[in-house]
Amino acid sequence: MTQQTAHPNQIIKAFIAQFVDIPNRSIYPARLSIADGRIQSIERIETGADDASLPYLLPGFIDAHVHIESSMLVPAEFARLAVVHGTVGTVSDPHEIANVCGVAGVEYMIENGKTVPFKFNFGAPSCVPATVFETAGAHLDAEDVAELMRRDEIKYLAEVMNFPGVLNNDPEIMAKIAAAKTAGKPIDGHAPGLRGDTAGAYIAAGISTDHECFTIDEALDKLKHGMKIIIREGSAAKNFDALIPLLNNYPDMIMFCSDDKHPDSLAIGHINQLCARAVTYGINIFNILQAACVNPVKHYKLDIGLLQPGDFADFIMVKDLVNFEVSATYIDGQSVAANGKSNIVPSKATIINNFSADEKCPADFEYPQLINNTPVPVIEAIDGQLITHKIMVNTPPVNGLLVTDIDNDILKIAVVNRYKQTPVAKGFIKNFGLKQGAIASSVAHDSHNIVVVGVDDASICRAVNLIIKAKGGISCVSDTENRILELPIAGLMSDKDGYEIAEAYTSIDAMSKKLGATLLSPFMTLSFMALLVIPHLKLSDMGLFDAAEFKLIG
Repeated sequence: MTQQTAHPNQIIKAFIAQFVDIPNRSIYPARLSIADGRIQSIERIETGADDASLPYLLPGFIDAHVHIESSMLVPAEFARLAVVHGTVGTVSDPHEIANVCGVAGVEYMIENGKTVPFKFNFGAPSCVPATVFETAGAHLDAEDVAELMRRDEIKYLAEVMNFPGVLNNDPEIMAKIAAAKTAGKPIDGHAPGLRGDTAGAYIAAGISTDHECFTIDEALDKLKHGMKIIIREGSAAKNFDALIPLLNNYPDMIMFCSDDKHPDSLAIGHINQLCARAVTYGINIFNILQAACVNPVKHYKLDIGLLQPGDFADFIMVKDLVNFEVSATYIDGQSVAANGKSNIVPSKATIINNFSADEKCPADFEYPQLINNTPVPVIEAIDGQLITHKIMVNTPPVNGLLVTDIDNDILKIAVVNRYKQTPVAKGFIKNFGLKQGAIASSVAHDSHNIVVVGVDDASICRAVNLIIKAKGGISCVSDTENRILELPIAGLMSDKDGYEIAEAYTSIDAMSKKLGATLLSPFMTLSFMALLVIPHLKLSDMGLFDAAEFKLIG
């Protein structure tokens, strides 16, 4: 229920709802009054009606770690979709576009985000490039990071993926950490599998969070050292089921994030979905909302209201505290979404890119057999995880070339450098399931070269050339059809309407599955097969990389 009263110098809006008082862990009917974009008062009332008919009033949801670029949408379009699900702000790492366009890419994200009523909170990318074993489009040194950290728009030092550098006191990464400390801003972590004393040393350097835990024992080990755990549930990496029991005992130390979320899943839901799932686990409702709404604001010192007098009027109305279906979203007292519809007006985005690659021929993807009857290392993809396994497989040679083995689901994977002309890096991969054709993407964490998986060199070549011609996108080819979703902004994002891109992505994803792809999100999984900082075996434009040994192996 909404009431509006005119005053000489301001408009006061009043809302009557069931107020979810998270700090005091109570729920009661209240009148919320806002003026000039801020909370004026919250008064407990007697409604004289059936309180169950009132919506529930609570702070807006925060995605505590997300790469906006992975939605394939610019920040303004991401916001259009996210507010429908009650998200009012994000803690956003512009690491992806920074790897392509450098500081100019970070500035692009900040400025585009300012065009809409949404609270983006960007970090300074700490690892551009992520490693020396791949070719990125840019380099951010300690001086660049220090300059970014001095900007008000930059709220934190983004995920420190170079944990070996931290443990070995690498001067460059330690200078970046020092810049964050000087600015008084938190430091995000990224240390999958790190345990015991090494985890303790990494955390002692000032690293405050991790979103990469994939077992509860690992998370408990890091919690013991004072690190906050961000439970991730994205389009490919899914750790919610493994980690959600932590929220019962560590409500002040847990946050929720998506990390990487494709447009089709963002159109369906966001952090609200994690709240609903947590309810099914029997987690206390106030613990859930502490993680989803409160902890990110406090940890990152965000300018986002928490429904206290004087706060920014950032809040949502939900129909119940079970399904978390959002009926209204307000940011600074402005209605940005209501009844499943976004009130943010779409606008045309400008283009920024860094793409220089010549079209390829099928012979570029041939894999010569160098030693007879010798097994080759194969990447084993795992559905719902970013980690992979390293397995050794004998692949069948044909005329001196190693080729795919469709019957055993051993397909060819390749990475094409998009920044300069170099030989194509090739390998083999298991668990993609394709029976014909190929899928390719210029979204390939972290350097965003072109990554492709396919059943034969001709299909692989066609899929790659579609992306080269468009200077960015995701593609799928069959024996009879070539399809591409173009991503002209840094080869990562579209300049089109977010819902249109969600529909186009759904279509190309369905095509890949008709070709046999068995993964839940084949394009998202594909995008992580070049991510060297996640164990165990990956492929960069320089060759196969063993994360356990932290070196190229061929």
